[in-house]
Parts: sequence; C-alpha cells; structure tokens
Amino acid sequence: MDITALITWVVTALGGFYLLGAWLRRGGIRRQQHGTSRLPAPVLFGHFVLAAAGLVVWILYVVTDASALAWTAFGLLLPVALLGFVMLARWIPVHRAHATVGAAAAAAGPGAEGTVPAERHFPVPVVVAHGLLAVATLVLVLLTALGIGGS
Repeated sequence: MDITALITWVVTALGGFYLLGAWLRRGGIRRQQHGTSRLPAPVLFGHFVLAAAGLVVWILYVVTDASALAWTAFGLLLPVALLGFVMLARWIPVHRAHATVGAAAAAAGPGAEGTVPAERHFPVPVVVAHGLLAVATLVLVLLTALGIGGS
C-alpha cells in the first residue's frame, strides 16, 4: 500500500504542478497584487511546500519503513488538505462566475482579461482529479501508517 500511496501522491503532485503553472502563467501573483486573484499566494505556496516536504518524507518512509516517517508524512498532509480545501472554496465562486466574467471580458475588449482571476483558467477535470487523488493519497497514507494493508 505504501507504493500505491506513493504513486497517487506523485500523480496528485503532477496535477498540482500543472495548476500552479497555469496560475503563474496567467499572472496569478501580479493579479493578486491588484486584487483580482482569489487564491492568496501564501496559501498556494504553503500548500505546495508542505505537500512537497511530505512527499520527500513519504519517499524516505518507503525506503526505510520507519513508522515515525509514515506518521510525519500523514501529519504534513493534514495542513496540505486544509489549505487545499481553502483554495477549493475560494476557486468555486470564480469557476461559477466564469461564463458571466468571460462574456463581460469579451464585450469589454482587449486588455479586460487582466481583470479576470488567473485561477479562472483552471481546467475543471484537473481540479477534480487533483482533489480526488489527494483524498485517496491521504487515506492510503493513513492506512499505511496504521499498519493496515501491509507496507
């Protein structure tokens, strides 16, 4: 189960990298400074850093089979999940307003795109897959740390 958790964690991270890249490419930091991004950079980057640190700890656990590392990785995943839910809650209104904002930006002409949050461009399938895989990873890591399913 530890390898399954590792695989889901890596695939989840790939989705997260894609979303982070999309946010940065669309000017997420710049738009946040102008008040148009709904994802606070400290939350986004905190989510990223804690998830990456947890993944490193999980890899060390897979190599060493040290129970303390499994629990440390799980402990790191808890704030990652909390920050992920915060970002999801802040992204949902942006997604719902997508059609309205998109039509208004098109009517406003060139340059209006700068008033649209960068996260509006997140593909829904990637957001959904990232979230579902993150939940699966959290459950698999917990079950492994509890010693359920072998390691």
